[in-house]
Amino acid sequence: MSAPSPKGEAGGFRSGFVALVGRPNVGKSTLLNALLGQKLSIVTPRPQTTRHRVVGIVESAGGQIALVDTPGLHHGHQRALNRAMNRTATAVLSDTDLALLLVEALRWTDEDELALQRVLDSGRPMMAVINKIDKVHPRSRLLPYIESLAARGPFLAIVPISALRGANLEDLRNTVLAHLPEGERLFPAGQVTDRSDSFRIGECIREKLTLELVEELPYGVAVEIESLTETPDGRWEVSAVIWVDRAGQKPIVIGAGGERLKRVGRSARLELNHLLGKRFHLTLFVKVRADWMDDARALQALDME
Repeated sequence: MSAPSPKGEAGGFRSGFVALVGRPNVGKSTLLNALLGQKLSIVTPRPQTTRHRVVGIVESAGGQIALVDTPGLHHGHQRALNRAMNRTATAVLSDTDLALLLVEALRWTDEDELALQRVLDSGRPMMAVINKIDKVHPRSRLLPYIESLAARGPFLAIVPISALRGANLEDLRNTVLAHLPEGERLFPAGQVTDRSDSFRIGECIREKLTLELVEELPYGVAVEIESLTETPDGRWEVSAVIWVDRAGQKPIVIGAGGERLKRVGRSARLELNHLLGKRFHLTLFVKVRADWMDDARALQALDME
């Protein structure tokens, strides 16, 4: 996770890579977006939406935090995709300055224990972040939970927040910075992520697909950007393939008369126009790649391995 570093930072400037680690659906991507002040990681109600390592760069007067969103650590090892996601989340820990273990207020599951153990095994300094405190009433119910969490590991700090409501994020940002080493910028000022526009376009399409399909399609859908070109009038033409792993899933994604695919394309286009500040035209194709979730070559081609 290296990046160009400009010289000449003032003394006291702090910077570092910070891994967001936790079980699926605990709010890691929501927290990343909230700290950035804009959408970078896609968010859906479906567990294991995040499949990739995504870096979001949080700037402040005192430093630069390179937040690394990771797939949720989980026990599901039945598919090659699940194993690849767990490897991605674990590998990130070896190359970060600080790990944030994100947990849900008043809950502790076997997958929380798995995530904690992976952080402990990495030997990285760690903090605990208790998310979704907006759901706890009265707030005093948090105190016993904080005490039990503190007994589980050598946390540098425990910070309660609500990523969705933006509660206590300034305290979290300052606490994270205080535990990072002094150093120069890791990325140029103003850079938001290490990911390309092509990656963000593919993720936006996948998010809209997931929200549109809800329970109608299993987990096996992926998006691959085949081409991204700028036209003379300043519009960006995108050609994207939506991969499914069963022939019977293709008509489900397309919908009657192609209406579902049109809705997905329209929704993604409008969000991308706003998010990236450009005008987009999306052409979407649905293709079958049988059992791609168990195909190491396919996972590599889709940047998941």
